[in-house]
Amino acid sequence: MFEQMMLSAWSAGLRGKLSLPLRVELWNGQKLEFSSGAPGADGSGVESPRVTIRVPGPSALRYLRSPSLYSLGRAYVEGAIDVKGRAADIISVGNALAANLGKERNRLVEALRRSVPHTREKDAEAIRYHYDVSNEFYAAWLDPAMVYSCAYFDNGDEDLATAQQQKIDHILRKIDLRPGQLLLDIGCGWGALVLRAATRFGARCVGITLSENQARLARERVARAGLQGQVEIRLEDYRDVAGQFDRIASVGMFEHVGVQHLPEYFSRINKLMGPDGIAMNHGITTTNVDNGATPYGGGEFIDEYVFPHGELAHLGTVVRAMQEGGLEVRDVENLRRHYARTCALWTDNFESNAARIRTLTDEKRFRIWHVYLAGCAYAFAHDRISLYQIVCGKAGGDPAGMPWSRRYMYP
Repeated sequence: MFEQMMLSAWSAGLRGKLSLPLRVELWNGQKLEFSSGAPGADGSGVESPRVTIRVPGPSALRYLRSPSLYSLGRAYVEGAIDVKGRAADIISVGNALAANLGKERNRLVEALRRSVPHTREKDAEAIRYHYDVSNEFYAAWLDPAMVYSCAYFDNGDEDLATAQQQKIDHILRKIDLRPGQLLLDIGCGWGALVLRAATRFGARCVGITLSENQARLARERVARAGLQGQVEIRLEDYRDVAGQFDRIASVGMFEHVGVQHLPEYFSRINKLMGPDGIAMNHGITTTNVDNGATPYGGGEFIDEYVFPHGELAHLGTVVRAMQEGGLEVRDVENLRRHYARTCALWTDNFESNAARIRTLTDEKRFRIWHVYLAGCAYAFAHDRISLYQIVCGKAGGDPAGMPWSRRYMYP
């Protein structure tokens, strides 16, 4: 009786605030409809719900009474509730529920999250958790080159493979990569950038990663291309790299460094660059000026289930940390719109290949990535997170060696 009273109050409160393409199916067969009642696509008088939440028992109602993206995501991932619908619709409904019915997130959670030290061991463990699912898993929804970072769209209508190659070329032009130069790729993934740098730009390359799966496949790709004398793939932490490089690229990696360690990170890049070196940092940032997590518990969900120990810094924090690391910022480009599009395409691929992906991992991991990819697309589209490419060089460098304009970056 108590659960029924609470459910009635919750249902009435939700209907009083907004209409959603949502149906809630209860354990006793009862169905609660929250659509607007507008004419549906099938000609009926009621709009068909695009998302269905199935509640298996009274104990699961707590996830709906005071929802957050963390609690709803956790309930779905752990099987406490079942959710049906396209991932984009699920995320949209989840955000609406959290924004209208949820409570302010406990800031202590953020403080505790930031207390985890970024040691070599902890960072390697986090990287293995995320990237060593299996190469086949990622190949099922990434582009053929398996580029797992923001693509670059000249027009917005390119397919994913074209946009990813455009991104790699855009980076390599921005750092003015030239034949014979030595390039360091920090967080090289499955090797797409170093392979392109070697074949298209004639560079010598070192790619580093902490993922054994990535390193193994990247080395296989280098061997198949006959580039063993030009490209080296190392299983190595950026803190352990020695030598000097003409150019350095860090793509989708600095999110694992930790906000407090960014000055050390950029100082390390500074030491690894030659006197006339150029580096680019391509990475996700928060739009929270205090370096806080995304609202409604989305950051908490990602920290627990997707990127353990990951931290996002605000653009202002990144620029300051670069300066503290002895680097001069030379160019900044916002690619937030591009990453929203990239994540949307990944989501489409993931759902189109759902049957195969379920054979490559367990149900929990499938559900994590199902909502994670669509959640990222939503967050980028709504300016909760962003992505910047920042080109930099050693502070105090000779301006005579720098181009007068940005024209050199474009073909």
